[in-house]
Formats: sequence, structure tokens, C-alpha cells
Amino acid sequence: MRDKIESLLKKYWQAESTLEEEKELKALLKMAEGFEQEKRLFGILKDYQSAKPKQVRMPRLTQSRTLRYQWLGWAASLIILISSVWVWRDYEQRQEEKEAYEQVAEALALIQSNLSKGKEQMAPLQDLKYLNTTNQLFNPAP
Repeated sequence: MRDKIESLLKKYWQAESTLEEEKELKALLKMAEGFEQEKRLFGILKDYQSAKPKQVRMPRLTQSRTLRYQWLGWAASLIILISSVWVWRDYEQRQEEKEAYEQVAEALALIQSNLSKGKEQMAPLQDLKYLNTTNQLFNPAP
């Protein structure tokens, strides 16, 4: 009987035993003396098979962990708010620069048009530059 148990145990530990051989091994172990460790092992396995699985509750997040995630959300919201204000100010500054450029361009165009009008009005006086004296202007030669 001892040899039979040892051969069945050898097959069992090498994972070569069938279900019938395992049942036979359990029955032989119950009747045999010794093999205390194996008896405990098969008894524990039997207890595990008959026991119903317990429902395991997942631990809730602790308050500190929840608080940490809450602060992370607040920080992200604050960063979004600050970046949107920064982008809006940059946009407004670019718009002001564009308006200033357009005003300067308009003022320069006005100056150019007034300068050309002034040059046109000065055209009759261009003839005076060829006169050397004022007497030649008022006293024409006979």
C-alpha cells in the first residue's frame, strides 16, 4: 500500500495522474498511517473546494487620495483659465498694433496727398527760379 501511495504521489506531483488515480490516492491516504503533510494538503484542498467564494470589496479611495485628485482638477482649471486670459490679451494687443499700423499708414497717405497738392500749387513759381534778380521780374527788358 505504501508503494502504491508513493507511485501515485509521484505521478500526482509530475502532473501525470488521472482523476481516478487522484481519487484513489485520497482514499488510500485516508486509510494509511503517516503521510501527514500529504493528508493536510489534500484536506486543505478539499476545504477549499467546498468553501464558497467570498465577495471581496474593493477599498474605497481614501479621502486624501480624493482630495489630491480634486486639487489636481482645480489646478488644471486654473491653468486653463490663465492660459485663456493670456491668449486673449495677446490677441487684443495684436489687434491694437494692427489698428495703429493702419492709422499710421493712413496719416502718411494723407501727408503724401497734401504734399503733392502743394507741389502742384507751387508749379507756377518754378519759373521764378530762373530769374536772377527781382528787377528782372518787375522791369522787363525793352
